[in-house]
Amino acid sequence: MTEILSEFALYFNYPFVWYALIVGVLIAFCSSLLGVTLVLKRFSFIGDGLSHVAFGAIAIASVLKLTNNMPLVLLITTLCAVLLLRTGRNARIKGDAAVAMISVGSLAVGYLLMNVFSASGNLSGDICSTLFGSTSIITLTQSDVWLCISLSVAVVAVFIIFYNKIFAVTFDESFAQTTGTRANLYNLLIAVTIAVVIVLAMNLVGSLLISALVIFPALSAMRVFKSFKSVTLCAAVFAVVCSVLGILISIIAGTPVGSTIVAIDIVAFAAFWAVGLFKDRKA
Repeated sequence: MTEILSEFALYFNYPFVWYALIVGVLIAFCSSLLGVTLVLKRFSFIGDGLSHVAFGAIAIASVLKLTNNMPLVLLITTLCAVLLLRTGRNARIKGDAAVAMISVGSLAVGYLLMNVFSASGNLSGDICSTLFGSTSIITLTQSDVWLCISLSVAVVAVFIIFYNKIFAVTFDESFAQTTGTRANLYNLLIAVTIAVVIVLAMNLVGSLLISALVIFPALSAMRVFKSFKSVTLCAAVFAVVCSVLGILISIIAGTPVGSTIVAIDIVAFAAFWAVGLFKDRKA
């Protein structure tokens, strides 16, 4: 135990560890806030679809040889979020079909572009790291951290400022519309915000594992708590704790950051599920 603590103390002398923890906590926190709304609205599939869009956008950025791909990826992912929302309301193309089309199409086109225009000697490694996360979370620069902080503050501000409206469209969109709430506008705001979170999370867990950051905290909290506020607070704490543990374990054990965080999410979800079953039987 003493050796582990001394090893932790040694790692905390390095800035990259602090950068990784700051970014990991912020991304997990933002994902959990929106995750509760997405799960309750049964929009959790949007996160998975947009993560594949982000992969395709990264492939386009690599073809264009952009040194900073964040603006392009954020733009494309946000536009697709808006497109999914609009298309999902089309009577001819239902929401799940629209997500499937854009998701699979983006993934296929991205992989094709990376193969055709690849300038890397390790294409398989590049694709694998993009899909499942890589060591980029521990090679963050100070500017990357400040960008993540800025976007995270914006996401949290949107959630706090429009909390009542988001709450209204989450539970009863039809009633919210009859009371004068512009439900379409707030659904659009939710879609754009989740697009920002997904782009931020690419460096943490990769495009295929992003949905875990959105879904597991919300579902775990719902097993124990019932009110929207309690579930949201519990999901936020759950996500932050699992993210910190995952990053620290991955640094010490040398395991992939994204997969480690998701594995801890699964274990924690099982624990919350057991607590929920105990509460149900006791009631």
